[in-house]
Amino acid sequence: MAVEILIETEGWRDVDVTALAFRAVGATLRHRRVDPACDVSVLACDDARIAALNSDFRDRPRPTNVLSWPSEERGACRDGAAPAAPRDPELGDIAIALGTCAAEAAAAGIPLADHATHLLVHATLHLLGYDHVRDGDAALMETLETEILADLGLPDPYSR
Repeated sequence: MAVEILIETEGWRDVDVTALAFRAVGATLRHRRVDPACDVSVLACDDARIAALNSDFRDRPRPTNVLSWPSEERGACRDGAAPAAPRDPELGDIAIALGTCAAEAAAAGIPLADHATHLLVHATLHLLGYDHVRDGDAALMETLETEILADLGLPDPYSR
């Protein structure tokens, strides 16, 4: 597994975002039994950068916690079904914003590293074709996130 990390915001070094990304992406790929010879790129940025990306790609000119761009469409046709396995070893790109993540973690009373790990698992599932637009897909994705985080020794983020 290759995870390429670009740290644009130095504060991400304080939580060792590189180690978090390798851990979260690796756990997600293992859980979903995806060939570990996959590539993922992670941009660890600030709120201004992610707001610009959110504006450019989603027409939402405001910060968000995490964004993902799969290299190919992998979504399931049927609500609640698992998507097809990736054909392309390049899974895609993730951007994660420090300010928003830190504010969310503080509001929830959880460590930033735990919240960032959750968001990186969430984004990796998006790269694998999982989504939360339809109810069945959302339920499946939430269950997978909870299982993967449990594998990492982290609590269920949806039970707070």
